Amino acid sequence: MVLAAGRGEAEPEVAQAALAELCQIYWAPLYSFVRSRGYSLHDAQDLTQSFFAYLIEHKIYIRVDRQKGRFRSFLLASLKNFIAHAADREQTLKRGGGQHFLPLHEEHAEQAESLFQTHSSTSSGDRLFDRSWAAALVAAGLERLAADYKGESKEKLIKELRPFLGGGAGPPPTYAELSVRLGMSESTLRSHVTRLRARYREVLYAEVRRTVETEAQAQEELHELLRVLTES
Repeated sequence: MVLAAGRGEAEPEVAQAALAELCQIYWAPLYSFVRSRGYSLHDAQDLTQSFFAYLIEHKIYIRVDRQKGRFRSFLLASLKNFIAHAADREQTLKRGGGQHFLPLHEEHAEQAESLFQTHSSTSSGDRLFDRSWAAALVAAGLERLAADYKGESKEKLIKELRPFLGGGAGPPPTYAELSVRLGMSESTLRSHVTRLRARYREVLYAEVRRTVETEAQAQEELHELLRVLTES
């Protein structure tokens, strides 16, 4: 996906789509880091938008060294550099630097702020970034999984089985209770849950794999993702 973003001149539509997806995934993690530096809610929104405008305008993403992996580390380092010189840029606190490439959705912004408030008292800026990054990847994975099940006309099934993936407000329902609700045997239900968990692992891996170069790097990044989620 990062490499696709770098093909702007040869394949502008591919690059635009890749950049849009990258921005959506990394907006909340970068916003959390900016907030941790003492910026107000609205200034942090503006600064994050300005950073992406700067990233796009100057094609900073093209500088990614594909041999070093971890696009998120490159992005965070770029943001730190951007903040360090923010006072020298008149457009820094103008939402998007006058560009409209990335719309700021209020729901997205509210979720990012909620995550910041949840972890700000116990995490450093870098850890806030990691936690928000993990949450963003999980959300992207769940969205893709839901889309897959919807395409298979299994929207009700994924909705009922979602609690078995963890991260919910409470424990999942019992197999006995859910088998009655879905009108299937417990053994069939257990098979569905097993398949769902396997597919969930696959989509999480796929999300991680898109921003690193090798399988080994993907495994390392996946382990980091699981570590951050466990800590959270």
